[in-house]
Amino acid sequence: MAEAAGFGAARLWRRAGQRDRGTTVAPILPGATRGGVRALLRLEGAVLLVGALIAYDQLGAGWSAFALLFLVPDLSLLGYLAGARSGAAIYNAAHSTLGPAALVALGVLGAQPVALAGGLIWLAHIGFDRLLGYGLKYGSGFGATHLGQVGARDAW
Repeated sequence: MAEAAGFGAARLWRRAGQRDRGTTVAPILPGATRGGVRALLRLEGAVLLVGALIAYDQLGAGWSAFALLFLVPDLSLLGYLAGARSGAAIYNAAHSTLGPAALVALGVLGAQPVALAGGLIWLAHIGFDRLLGYGLKYGSGFGATHLGQVGARDAW
């Protein structure tokens, strides 16, 4: 019913893209943040990154392990080989703070420094991605994120 009335996400996306042709600003993705809220979420990413780095340094774990493991969550991009919807689900599982927060809790409560270090590296990666504007993905395509459209036409 909403689709028939012209309120469907795909229709809004097409309309926004038609209005913005020839501009440097990406069309507004329905459900994505923009403006000051987007800037605040990106700032939160910076705080998450810095906090994880400070905690990792205080832990005294080796920085070579950090360097080796920092980009591991991006292997989830391989999920896009199975299609946009599957890729988004796999990417989101690897880029949600739920997994690393659980790993950090396991490391702290279970006195397991390896789990704690892994969780902090993972959180640092997520913070870095959010700082750069790479948010959780929608199933419509890699560039469609909760932080707005990512790609060549992104205003950030």
